[in-house]
Amino acid sequence: MTDGTELPTLAKPDDDPWIWLEDVEGERATAWVDERTADTVRRFGGPRRDADAAVLAALLDRPDKIPGVTRRGDHLYNVWQDAANPRGLWRRTTLDSYRRPEPEWDVLLDLDALARREGEDWVWAGSSVEPTRRERAILRLSRGGSDAVVLSEFDLPSRSFVADGFTAAEAKAGIDWLDPDTLLLSSAAGEGMATRSGYARTVRRWARGQTVDEAEPVFAVAEGSMAGWGVVDRSVSPPRAVYMDRLAFFDSVGWLGDATGPKRRLELPTDADWFVHGDTLLVKPRTPWTVAGRTHAPDELVAAPLSAFLSGARDLAVLFEPGPRRSLEGFFWAGGALVLSVLDDLVPRFTLLTPDGAGWRRRELDALPSTGVVGLRALDAEPEDGDGTLVVSAEDPVTPPRTLLFSASGDGAFPVPALLKASPAGFDAAGLVVTRHEAVSVDGERIPYTQTGPAGETGDAPVHLSGYGGFAVSTMPHYRLAAGKLWLERGGTTVTANIRGGGEFGTRWHEAGRRDGKRLAHDDFAAVAADLVRRGVTRPGRIAAEGGSNGGLLIANMLTRYPERFGALFCTIPLIDMRRYSKLLAGASWIAEYGDPDVPEDWAFLGPMSAYHAAEPGRPYPPTLIATTRRDDRVHPGHARKMAAKLQAMGYPAWLYEPAAGGHGYGKDNAERAAFVALGYGFLRRAIGWDA
Repeated sequence: MTDGTELPTLAKPDDDPWIWLEDVEGERATAWVDERTADTVRRFGGPRRDADAAVLAALLDRPDKIPGVTRRGDHLYNVWQDAANPRGLWRRTTLDSYRRPEPEWDVLLDLDALARREGEDWVWAGSSVEPTRRERAILRLSRGGSDAVVLSEFDLPSRSFVADGFTAAEAKAGIDWLDPDTLLLSSAAGEGMATRSGYARTVRRWARGQTVDEAEPVFAVAEGSMAGWGVVDRSVSPPRAVYMDRLAFFDSVGWLGDATGPKRRLELPTDADWFVHGDTLLVKPRTPWTVAGRTHAPDELVAAPLSAFLSGARDLAVLFEPGPRRSLEGFFWAGGALVLSVLDDLVPRFTLLTPDGAGWRRRELDALPSTGVVGLRALDAEPEDGDGTLVVSAEDPVTPPRTLLFSASGDGAFPVPALLKASPAGFDAAGLVVTRHEAVSVDGERIPYTQTGPAGETGDAPVHLSGYGGFAVSTMPHYRLAAGKLWLERGGTTVTANIRGGGEFGTRWHEAGRRDGKRLAHDDFAAVAADLVRRGVTRPGRIAAEGGSNGGLLIANMLTRYPERFGALFCTIPLIDMRRYSKLLAGASWIAEYGDPDVPEDWAFLGPMSAYHAAEPGRPYPPTLIATTRRDDRVHPGHARKMAAKLQAMGYPAWLYEPAAGGHGYGKDNAERAAFVALGYGFLRRAIGWDA
């Protein structure tokens, strides 16, 4: 075993001289990590990084930013973080008050005061307000930003925790209210209660006055499943319970039932997305689904009366048909209408569908913005109780976000989109232009990317290139404060790549970059870098690339597979060791995305993309900063630690940064996030020789 100073061979896939760095809180491991982190901060920190971090933190904390809200009953709820309240205030107001420039906020909980009082590193992780009386809530509190949470009942009228109320120990967990005195609890806490992926195996009916151990299990899944959970559907009366066995990341089996457990399995393909609302069943298959003599293509959205479907009828109405570059990003109910969010060659489009006795009435929401990045959601947390008010968000790389309200019915309080809030500019965008281009990947596929920067091609532009390419997540060109202030405003260029593995063009785009296709997703990103050079935008040594989580695997593969195309790499909260990933924390849940390293046929394609194993001496690797957080209980910090150790032992310019808190993110508050990002951007600028 080595302490990080000897050159490893990793002659066999399971040779791992730095496996001891997987001991997250181990004395030897943390001493090594803290020493490397301190060295990184000494080298790339200092007054300039501190100044950048202060500027960015001030932007993130500014009092005139848009407070995001969700309506429950008469109140709009918000969690607010700023310099005076770094952990946050949980607060609420009314819609009339919120529409004023200075709303009157009713503070329910001061999380900073709570953390000081209890001596805990509390981070807000969400709340579930009881939906009938709306007097109680279950709060989700995380230590340091981890996914595991403590559940605690909170009384809204008294602004206090309920002394003898519902409380559950730290675990990956969730709840839903059956009634004011009963919960459905999904929690991984307890012996035998966690799946292999670390999520809940059981759903328990938890009555007031019971301990968690006394709560009756009403649903259970196998240890090999990804997770099991239950939710309450109030679109019918009495409410029904929906139980889910998430077999794997893209496969599930669902049941309808009640508080006593599941009663009726839904006979649907396991890889289909589905949703029940009232007497409507919606289904979106991932693979061709033949039913009643008709084959429905992947990503079609079909609907049927639920009662008829349960009785054996299979008369399905097609509500959405995909195209090669037209995909359904999402759908939701609001005020009795179904809202479809569509990307048509990356252009946002929205459709309103209203069921009637003869089928579905369709209305295109042409009044909504159709350029940039546009999002649509219901204002109400419980759409069955709401009036159909929609929240519209719109932005692009040089236009700050703005929020509008719009009535789904077309004749409500907001028949045309009404501006509600607008975020102030966070950086000077004068002279910046936004353009879209396409690179050609190794197999001829066209890969879109969005470029933002000064007009004209210099051949030497400092480029910040980012991408993700996984889990069907679409990567859109948002208004990004850090990129704008620390890169664009200083004369640089940013690029967002839409590589395969994402969801920009639906399931076919994701499938092309999944499992053995993940290599193609990485080829796509390298093709974008090459296209920037071909077009005369820049040269390889001036391209700085960044990616996090699955995007961290992407960046690690740029290091080992395409080092000559980049000047510097910033690899954050990354997945890197593909031999052991499925044995670390939530890793087993991602086998559907990557493959199983314990299956020889899968390891045959996983091995070459396991950058931890592929890294070797004598290559032209660019300077690389690998950053993670100690409280990340989703992607194990051992990935980043071990890769940094191996690269450093080989003599490469590689550095590690690991702050103590942050979870699967960059920090628990805006100051920590700003420090993390400022360090990364400063490193990238220095590494590509850009003194800005």
